Amino acid sequence: MKIRYFDHAATTPVGENVLKAMLPYFCEEYGNASSIYSIGRQSRKAIIEARKKVAQAIGAKPHEIYFTSCGSESDNLAIKGVSYANKNKGKHIITSKIEHPAVLNTCKTLEQQGFEVTYLNVDEDGFVDLQELVNSIKPTTILITIMFANNEIGTIEPIEEIGKIAHKKGIVFHTDCVQAIGNVRLNVNELNIDLLSMSAHKFYGPKGIGALYIREGIEVEKIQDGGHQERDKRAGTENVAEIVGLGEAIDEIYKNYDGYNKKLTDLRDYYIQKVQAKIPTCKLNGDRTKRLPGNANISFPNVNAQELLIELDKKGICASAGSACSSGSGNGSHVLTAIGLPISLANGSLRTTFGKENTMEDVDFLVNSLVEIIPKLQK
Repeated sequence: MKIRYFDHAATTPVGENVLKAMLPYFCEEYGNASSIYSIGRQSRKAIIEARKKVAQAIGAKPHEIYFTSCGSESDNLAIKGVSYANKNKGKHIITSKIEHPAVLNTCKTLEQQGFEVTYLNVDEDGFVDLQELVNSIKPTTILITIMFANNEIGTIEPIEEIGKIAHKKGIVFHTDCVQAIGNVRLNVNELNIDLLSMSAHKFYGPKGIGALYIREGIEVEKIQDGGHQERDKRAGTENVAEIVGLGEAIDEIYKNYDGYNKKLTDLRDYYIQKVQAKIPTCKLNGDRTKRLPGNANISFPNVNAQELLIELDKKGICASAGSACSSGSGNGSHVLTAIGLPISLANGSLRTTFGKENTMEDVDFLVNSLVEIIPKLQK
């Protein structure tokens, strides 16, 4: 059976060139990057090159890039690090109700430690209200953290405007950019971003490696004790092979960005058009145009999404009902709840996220499968 993979927001396969770039650092160039002998220096040089590639991709300076183990760690370091470093100025944080659990649960932990968090509402398409954001700011507000693009419904937030509001008030602005990197062109300076989180496995890099951009001059207290790696921001021996993989992946995705972006947008629009034409009772979640190029989140009334995923899996189709990070929680989607979707639709939500190996024929197979499966499940 041919596997048709439509869950690239959950993870992506490692690119061929990415793996090739990584391999020498497992067995040949295995030196500790903190060592002064030649193979250690080679590892350190490889990290420097990867740092340059990440910085170039987002318009940052190399010394503003810090490597972590994943997007979740980057979010934790950004939010907790800024909060701890600035708690003498205030303890108020602003975020939204549709953030990734890495942000929401970090904020909940800070609330237990005496910080105050405001969770902004979103409209039916998932956009935060900029006026509500302004009204929520207090003299004690030290951090605004709003995701760049939602991992479930694909909505792209007005990041530049949020950054302007934050900077006008002297507030640090962090954005979880895990879903946006590789799917959106961005420049941290043009968008007024102070901290930005990313994870390599979302753009054809390896799992287990992420990065955090910290604008020069932003105070961040480290949250992991140990050595002085990553300029004393993140202790632990550097994962050289995966750092090289992240650098190669982000460099490759943006070198081929125009063609990749167009392909994903075409696949997404073709899929949405076909599904809406053949199953007119369905509902598209998120904004129609201001969304990630490969994301389509569609709800089918009176359908159980878990049953739908099982039926699709029988046909070799891989998709999801929402965030992979929330699939084991046993709770419904907090994102779909926040946009006001009724239970009859929220429980039948299917997220398909396209990638570079998908074809129009794959999409046709998916749509035809849905046309066959949906009526059976609704009965």
